[in-house]
Amino acid sequence: MTGLDTANASDSRTAATSASQQVAPVTQTTPSTTTSARKQAPPRGRAAATASPLYRTGTLPTMRCQAGQIRAGSAASYRTFVTKMIRCLNLAWKTQFRKTNLAFSQPRLRFSTTKVNTPCGRWPSSAGGLYCSSNRTIYIGVTREVLKNAFPANHAQFIAHEYGHHVQRLAGIMDYYGNSIWRASSSAKLAFSRRLELQADCLGSAFLRQIADDLPVEQAQWEAMVSWVNANGHKNWPKNDHGKGRSQAYWMERGYNAGSPSGCNTWTAPTGRVA
Repeated sequence: MTGLDTANASDSRTAATSASQQVAPVTQTTPSTTTSARKQAPPRGRAAATASPLYRTGTLPTMRCQAGQIRAGSAASYRTFVTKMIRCLNLAWKTQFRKTNLAFSQPRLRFSTTKVNTPCGRWPSSAGGLYCSSNRTIYIGVTREVLKNAFPANHAQFIAHEYGHHVQRLAGIMDYYGNSIWRASSSAKLAFSRRLELQADCLGSAFLRQIADDLPVEQAQWEAMVSWVNANGHKNWPKNDHGKGRSQAYWMERGYNAGSPSGCNTWTAPTGRVA
């Protein structure tokens, strides 16, 4: 495609709405493997989020994922696309973690045709997929709603967002988030959730920038995605646990422009940027 109209952007984004579940089912396609046991432990406490070593690792590697195309309505082509994207994300983030001396492990990938319960709880009704941190698994829905739009950049952004939650888990950011909301007020929990989700938006966009030539993602397509998210990104999240549309668009733009985790420190951002 050479462009993306508003209708296509809307359909695709809605089909690929995501969620994370802190206590983190259908085919296992990506085994979990761990790098050297001599790697250092991630930072603990607030510093894990506000001063992560990932912020100093520079740009993600430019990747050729060769994920292919998604045929509208084709579950097989969608599963192939997702699997290849996850493999590409594994390579990119393994390289990034190597720069920090933090341990890296691949997430598990599980497809499901229904919104199954996970070890973290129920699959949110508005989500097309989720990451569960307790079993380090990315769940991807293969449903009629998801398959009706074949625009690959939207799906790639969604998959990279979920992978961003796995990055947060490995970096100790998810632990900080979980400890912070344990006894927090309802409003404070939502504020922490927005910082977590908006950071995943940013990390996903940083990766998307580095595969833009391969996917491809043309500038007009990217601008259409951001514009749609700005106007509609919040509509599936009435509690505002993912941020307003303008906040989602802002952090997507930051990640895409940087191509690096350096642009994704939502934890020290002013409140207005994570509203």
